[in-house]
Amino acid sequence: MLLVTMRIDGMACTMCESHIKDEIRISCPDAIKIKASYKSGDVSFVVGGNVDEKAIREKIEETGYKVISYKEEPYEKKPFWKR
Repeated sequence: MLLVTMRIDGMACTMCESHIKDEIRISCPDAIKIKASYKSGDVSFVVGGNVDEKAIREKIEETGYKVISYKEEPYEKKPFWKR
């Protein structure tokens, strides 16, 4: 599993967060645990397989937001007792 973290420019409210989450769901249907924060400009999600970075960037930028950074790293689910 991969944890994808992006920095997005242009989010100004909770509706912006919702738009970004929707675009991620469309461009990467197996994404889970999608989190977005307009205050920090961060978006993260977990995906089980490969991610098409170009498709996600294009889909988000079509809506008027700008992807500033994109990072993928391995994701390991923590056991319940270590959260």
